[in-house]
Amino acid sequence: MLPEFELLMPETLPEALEMLAGGAPDVTPLAGGTGLLVDMRGGLRRPGVLVNIGGLDELRGVRREDGHVVVGGGVTIAELAEAPLIAEQASVLRQGAQVFANPLVRNRATLGGNLAYASPAADTAPPLLVLEAEVELASKEGKRWVPLEDFITGVRQTACCQNELLTAVRWPLPSPHAVGAFRKLALRKADAIAVVSVAVMVERDEDGRCRETRIALGAVAPTPIRAHAAEDLLRGQALTPTAIAEAAQIAVDHTSCIDDVRASAAYRKRVTDALVRRLLSEIAGD
Repeated sequence: MLPEFELLMPETLPEALEMLAGGAPDVTPLAGGTGLLVDMRGGLRRPGVLVNIGGLDELRGVRREDGHVVVGGGVTIAELAEAPLIAEQASVLRQGAQVFANPLVRNRATLGGNLAYASPAADTAPPLLVLEAEVELASKEGKRWVPLEDFITGVRQTACCQNELLTAVRWPLPSPHAVGAFRKLALRKADAIAVVSVAVMVERDEDGRCRETRIALGAVAPTPIRAHAAEDLLRGQALTPTAIAEAAQIAVDHTSCIDDVRASAAYRKRVTDALVRRLLSEIAGD
């Protein structure tokens, strides 16, 4: 059963930001509610005031703007999976959205909520990390952009202040020569939290060597992470089996896996190695 709370219904983003500023620290934004309401039912969180931001027009839309793809924080995961611009410019994110939970949850859960919930296993985080995304944080005082890599600071912890709201996510338009891929291993094919997830983005030059490589890992550390050392290894290299194997091992060394109910740390490391190898090998074949 849900604990008692007061529900506020702002009609505009400025009104919502005013409510957040006035009610801190007991006020919490509510969008899809697929994480927050579960926590409230389980007694993990007891906010006294919820501000419903799910219907705010300012948090909607997927658009191209100033050389970036910009997605409103209130865009649902289902909308991400179906948006033509995401399919065209961020197929790696589309792949993550397509395996997110189940259709009912995808229709409610929002991109902003998935990132702000700050789960190490967030399905949208690794794809957005390889896209070099940043998030817009808005408050009554103004707005600021924060790289996603700096936004999630720990398990259920972010750089978002109490009076701030994640209002948008953006990333530079990828090079037409860049290829991305995402894989998630879970205990079931659907509606399951990732045991390990991996996203990669590779841009190669005319000789087939890696001009730029980005590798992101989920559920293998307190936050979703970039495997920067593995990326550095591949820069200027051809995607040979030897280079791929070495990069995968370096990526594994970058993890800090734990044992939990879904998998052992040792299993997560083996899966990380296998998924990084598989994705890089697929891109090399393409």
